[in-house]
Amino acid sequence: MKSRLDGIGARALGDISSAASAGDLELVRVSVLGKKGALSEILKGIAAVPPQERPAIGALANDWKRKIEEALESRRAQLEGAELEKRLAGEQIDVSAPSRTAHLGALHPVTQATRRMIRIFGRLGFDVATGPEVETEFMNFEAVNIPKDHPARDMQDTFFMGPGVVLRTHTSAVQMRALRARKWPVRILCPGAVFRCDSDATHSPMFHQVEGLWVDRNVSMADLKGTLEFFAREMFGADTKIRFRPSYFPFVEPGAEVDVSCFMCGGKGASGCKVCKGSGWLEILGAGMVHPRLLELAGYDPHEVTGFAFGIGVERTAMLLHSIPDLRLMFQNDVRFLGQF
Repeated sequence: MKSRLDGIGARALGDISSAASAGDLELVRVSVLGKKGALSEILKGIAAVPPQERPAIGALANDWKRKIEEALESRRAQLEGAELEKRLAGEQIDVSAPSRTAHLGALHPVTQATRRMIRIFGRLGFDVATGPEVETEFMNFEAVNIPKDHPARDMQDTFFMGPGVVLRTHTSAVQMRALRARKWPVRILCPGAVFRCDSDATHSPMFHQVEGLWVDRNVSMADLKGTLEFFAREMFGADTKIRFRPSYFPFVEPGAEVDVSCFMCGGKGASGCKVCKGSGWLEILGAGMVHPRLLELAGYDPHEVTGFAFGIGVERTAMLLHSIPDLRLMFQNDVRFLGQF
């Protein structure tokens, strides 16, 4: 029986090594290790072997079974590798070719609105200026005419980063840094993120502003009005009108809230207009003539030069342009929302 086992094992190893496909390999396995295979059949007759020889016969049969299974696994891996190489060699794949379905992204509506404002004011000669988002308390408040005991500080809930250090609540500090760093004339635009402790459907702890500043000789409210009229027409349509309403801001005197005529109802104040709520006007920004105290703090002579400043909420403008009902949609990263822009 030992010689028969050795013969079956040797023939099986030879058939395995010469198998040309996975199908051939399976036939060898079934013919040797299957229920009716050669090895299984010979083991059925082990009962006729003398008892003292059975352990040796069993060990030899298990040894051949292990060798055959290992040879099958090894040959199967070789055949699969050869088949893969053959298929790869025959396929023509250009990995540099573009995808059939190109998924293009888009700029965030806040970014779109900011860039649009920069282009509009850039046509009037405004240069972009930037500054730190973590600001000193002095530059954020005192330098823009908001002393420590000033009630205007209650208007802005501030994030304090440490003694004398805050997250800026407006980009006005950038304007003061620019005034201190250069001589007049100054005509700058200051876009950027600002931070306040506030969060609801129309407010966010972090939002974006675009502030403008023009300091030169003989700058007047008429220049401010003409600048903002140009911006409103370019931003909201050629028929857009603006109006000034007196208001208070510590860094300008006089100050004003600026409204634009509703671009949905044409400023008619239709009762069914969802944008202006029937008023015919939309508040978009605050503005005014630069306070003389700020010019003095920056090293300018308020008798020699004057200036105006304005501040626009970017999210507010984007919400008006696209009829977005909730500010929080802009910061949830929902591709269904962002894909519309």
